[in-house]
Amino acid sequence: MKIISMIPARYSASRFPGKLMQDLEGKTVILRTYEATVATKLFDDVYVVTDSDVIFNEIMSNGGKAIMSKKEHESGSDRIAEAVQDVDCDIVVNVQGDEPFTERSSLEKVLNVFHDDSDKEIDLASLMVEIKDWDEISNPNTVKVIVDQRNFALYFSRSPIPYPRDKQAGARYFKHKGIYAFRKQALIDFSNLPMQFIEATEKIECIRYLEYGKKIKMVETNIEGVEIDTPEDLARAKKLWK
Repeated sequence: MKIISMIPARYSASRFPGKLMQDLEGKTVILRTYEATVATKLFDDVYVVTDSDVIFNEIMSNGGKAIMSKKEHESGSDRIAEAVQDVDCDIVVNVQGDEPFTERSSLEKVLNVFHDDSDKEIDLASLMVEIKDWDEISNPNTVKVIVDQRNFALYFSRSPIPYPRDKQAGARYFKHKGIYAFRKQALIDFSNLPMQFIEATEKIECIRYLEYGKKIKMVETNIEGVEIDTPEDLARAKKLWK
């Protein structure tokens, strides 16, 4: 089974423009993420896929591999779907460009899902981490996920799910971590499916899969790291890196 990683990397970001080129203790955020992904030694190849000459040159000039996107895309998955069309692989892992703390153990858990999936029931797999702080649970920047008894995703939302009408019911809350492992064909299918209103409303790309009946296996991890979405996140990342 040939497994590659593709890291979608837009220069513009609504909440923190140019965040991937910000300095994180001597190297840019995108270069830190690329090097962390390569260091897991789980992939036959790792590429950054970008619409930005600046990011492309940053990776190439530091000995990495990068692919220029041909066009604008709605989501990171659309961006890597375009890039993967002509690449020989079975599984594509989408590591977000703002995840410099990417590490081996969580990715390995996600990839093991496919080794155990003899019926090829799973279209993609992703990570979730339990959260207990109500400020984080209610924060719309934190995407939450609920799963069935077999850990297949039922729904993703920026709202608290499940809603705690009965606070004694013992609900657990899970944050979705933006790492996906796709079967190559499922990723290509994704980019050919038009966005529906639920995805458009929540602005969460993996809802598209659920709307079209695809199966997403969620894997629990307790390793969180820091996703860099805001200047405050970058400040936290710098402290953690030190």
